[in-house]
Amino acid sequence: MRYKVALQKSDEGFSVSCPGLPGCWSQGATEQEALENIQDSIQEYLAAVEESLKNDEVRKVEVTVSAMPRLPGVNRCED
Repeated sequence: MRYKVALQKSDEGFSVSCPGLPGCWSQGATEQEALENIQDSIQEYLAAVEESLKNDEVRKVEVTVSAMPRLPGVNRCED
């Protein structure tokens, strides 16, 4: 899976969040470290969601998304 992440430089290094997963964020001393850390955060986030749904009846739906405008500071993922 690919997720868009928002990377911001801070006094301590870099902070990074995943706008598609509310509350999913991380940080790192370098940009590369922050990007590696957000990958771990996304995996843990998705595992927690899966665990929280294990007793529920779950369905998948397909959604068509129209082109979205480019947002400053948000890396675009192209399929």
